[in-house]
Amino acid sequence: MIKNSIVIQGNHQKPILIDYRYISNGSLKPVIIFCHGYKGYKDWGAWNLMANAFAEAGFCFVKFNFSHNGGTIEQPIDFPDLNAFGNNNYTKELDDLESVIDWVCSDKELIKEVNLKNINLTGHSRGGGIVIIKSAEDSRINKVISLAGVSDYKVRFPSDKAFETWKKEGVYFVENGRTKQQMPHYFQFYTDFIKNESRLTIKTATENLNIPFLIIHGDADTSVTIHEAENLHRWNPNSQLEIIEGANHVFGASQPWKENYLPQHLEHVIALIKSFIN
Repeated sequence: MIKNSIVIQGNHQKPILIDYRYISNGSLKPVIIFCHGYKGYKDWGAWNLMANAFAEAGFCFVKFNFSHNGGTIEQPIDFPDLNAFGNNNYTKELDDLESVIDWVCSDKELIKEVNLKNINLTGHSRGGGIVIIKSAEDSRINKVISLAGVSDYKVRFPSDKAFETWKKEGVYFVENGRTKQQMPHYFQFYTDFIKNESRLTIKTATENLNIPFLIIHGDADTSVTIHEAENLHRWNPNSQLEIIEGANHVFGASQPWKENYLPQHLEHVIALIKSFIN
């Protein structure tokens, strides 16, 4: 198996760290580009085992850290750069994803190994909304998968008194339950959303999708409820909805994931995605 890492420059003054893996066998492989979610990163939990499983199944699997996810090139796991985290927003993530797609389509070595007519996007949680929006606007995308994905960004902003405090102070903090860091969200996050609301409305993008769309959700997900998967399916009735019984938001994984095997629910996810793309 070929495993490589690369750093590319995006459009927002911070680099994007990518890793990709595939088995070099002379055939052009489907590409899966994976987008992590909120307070996530490309090496979280069992994502590396998932990447290996897809590579072994004949795919080229690409995953990356959003440029402002709070990680750095030197420390890509967890959140040493909280200022970057606070300055992240949805349009930056869409721009980052476009930069990664551009790289996949232009890297001289990679294009010898992959089928550029078979580029597929998968996004977990908040990343699910990102891949839906990007797939609706980028004709290079062949299929799209929402993995425990959200259906609405606007409802996730603070409301009422909390919103007024955020607007006045310019920042609010959310504690990371695992690292105990106080993670900032600067008010630019909201103003950028309002400026670009028509583009960032997941419902509109879902309705406009004209490619195959797979929605995977666990019925024991307490972070993003199954109602959001049902929203996506209702807005795009041609989509394929798969509910995994007993699965939580991360399909049985955790950080750190110290086992050398995949959680059962994540194995189920991989099987569904392989079947959908193939």
